[in-house]
Amino acid sequence: MSGRTARRRVLKISLDDTAGERSRADSRADLLAAEEPLGIRVDGEALTMTMRTPGDDIDLAAGFLVGEAIVTSADDIKEIKLCDGASCRHDHHGGHDEVGNLAEVTLARGRSVSTGHAHRSFMTTSACGICGKTSIDDICVLPRAPLADDTATFGVKTIAAFPGRLRAAQKVFASTGGLHAAALFSRDGDLVAVREDVGRHNAVDKLVGHALLNGLLPLSGHALLVSGRASFELVQKAVLAGIPLLAAVSAPSSLAADLADEAGLTLVGFLRGESMNVYTHDHRVSIEV
Repeated sequence: MSGRTARRRVLKISLDDTAGERSRADSRADLLAAEEPLGIRVDGEALTMTMRTPGDDIDLAAGFLVGEAIVTSADDIKEIKLCDGASCRHDHHGGHDEVGNLAEVTLARGRSVSTGHAHRSFMTTSACGICGKTSIDDICVLPRAPLADDTATFGVKTIAAFPGRLRAAQKVFASTGGLHAAALFSRDGDLVAVREDVGRHNAVDKLVGHALLNGLLPLSGHALLVSGRASFELVQKAVLAGIPLLAAVSAPSSLAADLADEAGLTLVGFLRGESMNVYTHDHRVSIEV
């Protein structure tokens, strides 16, 4: 069974500018974040292949289906099986450490993958979650219930504390330095869940899948924090999960801001230290005196 980290020998080189000192080179063991492919098959048809950090694979598959607007609740999924080449393990709700190289999804009666999804057969990498999409119209999906109806507000001090709380919870990043992360917070700033992965979009899918399979969607009154930038795809995933606020430690793209504005999502970028930029729907950010 795959793990979340892999050990590798490296040559550690240290430059020393102190007079009379020479550079040092030592051979030592180092931990790397694992990256392996996971295929997702729905009702016997291959849907996608993603490069991810093993673990939470059932949540990842479920969250991916939410982000593709294929499912909206746990009742839409009859079963998810993880296969590792030798055997399959049945699990509807998912286990935190369950991994495999293929997720077999059986949809509930009456649910199906649209022709557009079936014909797309795109390859998703750990860097790009929307590579292979046929058009902007194909990926611009808005939820049935508009986020404008979500009246939750978040204090600026609460939002400013998100990155520190996320870093403290990143167990694999602490040992490898090579993973993105996504965290879900309540409106009061309580940390609900954290997921790590080599891809930001995978980390978000794992969070959303966890929420889906535990009957927590839509995630009204919650905030999502992602490491790195906020892309169009991450905004779409937050919108489809019913999350009213998405924060990122880096910049959003122009298309991400456009979709957030249209969908009613509060988009926060450059969340660092005591400062942040609010790009859309700033009424949800409470300026505390």
